[in-house]
Amino acid sequence: MRHYLLATLFPLLLSIALAADSKPVKPCQIYNPINGNFYDLNSIAVQPLVDHKKVHKDDRDESWHARGYDYDKNFTMNFCAPVIEPLDDVVGVETELVKNVSAFYTLGGATYSIGQASAEPLFRGRKLVMNYTGGSPCDEPTKRLRSRKLTDDDDDDDDEGHDRDDSGKDHKYLGEPKRRKSTLISFICDRDSLAPKAHLSFLGASPDECTYFFEARSMAACGGVIDPQQSLGPGGVFGVIFLIAAAVYLLGGIAYQRTVMHQCGWRQLPNYNLWAGIFGFVHDSFVVLTASCARFIPRHRGYNQLPTNSRGRGSREEENGLIDQYDDDM
Repeated sequence: MRHYLLATLFPLLLSIALAADSKPVKPCQIYNPINGNFYDLNSIAVQPLVDHKKVHKDDRDESWHARGYDYDKNFTMNFCAPVIEPLDDVVGVETELVKNVSAFYTLGGATYSIGQASAEPLFRGRKLVMNYTGGSPCDEPTKRLRSRKLTDDDDDDDDEGHDRDDSGKDHKYLGEPKRRKSTLISFICDRDSLAPKAHLSFLGASPDECTYFFEARSMAACGGVIDPQQSLGPGGVFGVIFLIAAAVYLLGGIAYQRTVMHQCGWRQLPNYNLWAGIFGFVHDSFVVLTASCARFIPRHRGYNQLPTNSRGRGSREEENGLIDQYDDDM
C-alpha cells in the first residue's frame, strides 16, 4: 500500500515542481508544440554596435543580405529586430515607424519596406516561420489586369452593376484600402559549424509583388530539448529533489499510518516516536543551555548589603556603643 502511494505521488509532484519552475518564453523564443523543442533566434539577431565598435569578434556591422539574382532587387533584413542600417525616408512609412523597419530593398533611389520588426516566431505545422507585416503600400493592379477586368465586366451584364457605379467608374480597386508589403521567412536547421550564423536566401514574391518569401538556414533553427536559460542549477535541482522526497515521505507516511496502522492525531506522522524523541532532546538541550546562561545575567536586588568588618567582635562593640549613646540622648 505504501509503495503504491509513493509510486503514484512521485510523478504528480515532479510534474507540479517542473510546472512551477517553467518560465514564460522571452521575445524571439518559442517551443515547438509537437515535439517540445526549444528555439531561440536571438543568437542571429544583429544588434547595433556599441560606440561603432565590435564587442565580440563575431559581431556584425551590417544586417543580413539576400541577393535577388534573376530578380531586380536585393534585400536587407534582420531577425527579431530592426535593421541596423540608418534609414531616413521609406516609401509609404511614417517617420516614427521608419526606425522599426526590419526588411527593405532599394529601387530607383527609393527605399521600400517589406515589413516591420516582429519578435514572435511561429510554427506552420513543423515549419518554423516568421512573418513581417506593415511595409510600404503595395502597387495598384497593373493596367493589364485592370483592362482585363473591364473587358470581362462588359461581357457579363450581371457583374456590371456590382463593379461599376452610376457614373461608369470602376470602384473595384479604388474603394479597397491599400495593402502593405509583407515578408515570410522559413527557417531551416543547418548544423554546419563552418557556415555563418545564418544564411538568407530569396525564394520569390507574389505576382503583385506584395509578399516576399525567404529561407534562412541557421543552427538556431535546430532547436534543443532544454532551454539553458530556464534550466535549474545544481542547487535548484537538489532543492527540487529534496522537496519532492520530503513531500512523498510526509504524505505517503500519513496515508500509511492512517489507513493501515489506524493512527490518529500526531501519531499519523511517519516515524512519530523518532521525531518525538528528537524534539524532546532539542527541548531538554535548550532548557539546559538557558539555565547555564542565566547565571551570567546580572540581577537587581531590593536592598543594599551592609558593609562588614573582618573583625566581628569590634563591630559588635561599635554597634553597642552607638545604641547606648542613642539611649542617653533620649
